[in-house]
Amino acid sequence: MVKELIIDSSPNGATIALLQDKQLVELHKEQISNNYTVGDIYLGRVKKIMPGLNAAFIDVGYEKDAFLHYLDLGPQVQSLLKLTKQVKGGSYQSKLLDQLKLEADINKSGKIGDVLTKNQLIPVQIAKEPISTKGPRLSSDLSIAGRYVVLVPFSETISISKKIKSNTERTRLRKIVEGIKPAHFGVIIRTVSEGKGVTEMQKDLLDLIAKWESFMTRLPSTEPSKKVLGEIDRTSTLLRDILNPDFQHIYVNDNSIFEEVRSYVHEISPDLESIVRLHKHRDPIFEHYGVEKQIKSAFGKTVNLAGGAYLVIEHTEALHVIDVNSGNRTANKENQEENALQVNKEAAREIARQLRLRDMGGIVVVDFIDMHKPQNRKELFDFLRDEMAHDRAKHTILPPSKFGLVQITRQRVRPEMNIVTSEVCPTCHGTGVIRPSILLLDDIENNFNYILVEQNEKNITLCVHPYIEAYIKKGLISRQMKWYFKYGQWIKVKGISSYQITEFRFMNAKEEEIKL
Repeated sequence: MVKELIIDSSPNGATIALLQDKQLVELHKEQISNNYTVGDIYLGRVKKIMPGLNAAFIDVGYEKDAFLHYLDLGPQVQSLLKLTKQVKGGSYQSKLLDQLKLEADINKSGKIGDVLTKNQLIPVQIAKEPISTKGPRLSSDLSIAGRYVVLVPFSETISISKKIKSNTERTRLRKIVEGIKPAHFGVIIRTVSEGKGVTEMQKDLLDLIAKWESFMTRLPSTEPSKKVLGEIDRTSTLLRDILNPDFQHIYVNDNSIFEEVRSYVHEISPDLESIVRLHKHRDPIFEHYGVEKQIKSAFGKTVNLAGGAYLVIEHTEALHVIDVNSGNRTANKENQEENALQVNKEAAREIARQLRLRDMGGIVVVDFIDMHKPQNRKELFDFLRDEMAHDRAKHTILPPSKFGLVQITRQRVRPEMNIVTSEVCPTCHGTGVIRPSILLLDDIENNFNYILVEQNEKNITLCVHPYIEAYIKKGLISRQMKWYFKYGQWIKVKGISSYQITEFRFMNAKEEEIKL
């Protein structure tokens, strides 16, 4: 599987496209104004205790208070609160946890009022970005993620990814981490650490410890509801989590981001530094690599499949509904069941891609085409599960019901990616009505009076639809010739097939559009 990353930088942020075998599978937007990214740590202030919800609302500077449930406090929240109080009071000097005596774990079935009080300060981490009308979802079970390991303060546990099957490798990794981790810090060993050496693991862990020390340094002077430690940007997060030898190219259209990405790739995987390329082509980067066309075709209510079938995707506040339609795909009656299975498998592959692409979360209900044979329903379920295995978000899939419905729950940590693919008509500007076509040439000539007479422009070009071009140039004494006699200069007329029938524009000698 060949992977490529295309990064389109703009003044408002960056759009990141992940391609697998030239097909768009993930799209991420990183906005400069987004201050609430998953992984950021804030010094929150408890605003309100809600015993009925067993939760608290925390002020982290967002327009709406963030939500912190009792189950998201973490077992060692008392140690975190004690550390915060001592650091803010100036009585704790170490940047690690070696001088801190850990408190007992809190009761899993306890009450929020027994742990937190109003106006209390507590470091919290963004678990879900603000979505719709809701504020951020928080956790006080802090963790700092690296490429190979995740650092978990107030813990002594070393956990290893279940995807690492070899007992020998699991033992080796555990011994490496045990020898270098500091006291009162737990470590989660990620899947990508399989086969890595002591040097790489140690460097990654030391980088995370340095981040924790930075957190401890900033905490005493941080004002309530302000950020203490920020997660790395979305581009670096993606590279940290998914960069592997399958990547062939990373294309960037901005010099500064190019240097940042190349430096980061060199830091985490020096042998892949050469795949980072600066886009120098005159075409926009997404158009040049075919991403723009894929975005237009993949987003929207209806998504067409290669075999003639199509999906209809509807979104509500509570859930997402996907309907599978066979479209114009036909089969004889004897082969109807097999045909339904093939359409459903084709749809399942696209649905798995759409969930990643749009970052759809919560409950997703898929209405597949009905199949009567239980073995076909099982085959479809297994196929969908295999396709969803590439999804990094946590998800659960239930087998198809006898009505052909499949229920999927998928982790939602940031707002769904929504791109409007329809465009405003350039002729009517969305009103649904246009000026009378009989007045088109009058409108053009009125603009000539302004451009040629008042602005004294020279060597201009009139761009119109090819039909209008033919009308202007027809005959021995054409309309173009009449303009020459009237204005004393030859006006070039150029037909552009993508224009609407009544659309026209003027270009100067440098082929720049003249704004009217």
